[in-house]
Amino acid sequence: MKPFLEVKDLHVSYGSVKALKGVSLRVEEGSIVSLIGANGAGKSTLMKTLIGIIKSVSGDIRFKGTSILGKKSHEVVGLGISLSPEGRQVFPDMTVLENLLVGAYSAKLRKQQINTRIDEISQIFPILEERKFQLAGTLSGGEQQMLAIGRALMISPSLLLLDEPSLGVAPLVTEKIFQVLVELNRKGTSVLLAEQNAAMALEISNRGYVLELGEMIYEDASSELMANDLVRKAYLGV
Repeated sequence: MKPFLEVKDLHVSYGSVKALKGVSLRVEEGSIVSLIGANGAGKSTLMKTLIGIIKSVSGDIRFKGTSILGKKSHEVVGLGISLSPEGRQVFPDMTVLENLLVGAYSAKLRKQQINTRIDEISQIFPILEERKFQLAGTLSGGEQQMLAIGRALMISPSLLLLDEPSLGVAPLVTEKIFQVLVELNRKGTSVLLAEQNAAMALEISNRGYVLELGEMIYEDASSELMANDLVRKAYLGV
């Protein structure tokens, strides 16, 4: 069976600095895959390369068996892949509703489809309905994270990329977000989760990859990684 997403020997550089060094990974359809590693390991670089923001030096990215390498971001989004970026990156001077509408732009949805998606996202994150006409910049960090995820969900992605959703977010909100990820996955959304909180990420995922200084140093079933002494000491604090 072909993987839903397959990254093969991906190399990315910032000038003379090699950010990703032959990275490979697979995401099977219907799974949650965790990408763990310390700050600066290359997780965000990989996510931005997958969505088309950063161009690779070499390697390949295949989605549903077809290469998407070199495609522009809006083209990647049009295929059903969306990203909730590190640091949330909401539009602070736009309302919550306007931020959600931006998420639907690339998909060219009809008005009724957009309204339906907004209603669905409001059920997932009720606080966004309450704050609909509030400027995004006035939201708390956790509310902005929910908005960033909600914006990514506007296209009903078949593959959701999440970059550090727990960063700067209160523990209770983080728990809520991870519960939402599990429920989205149960309903059919495949997830690639880049996360410093390795314990939480591995707990909800099927498979995990450990990225260190731009190289994949471990990959295994999440349960096996959680039992790996080296991974436990370095990333789980055990």
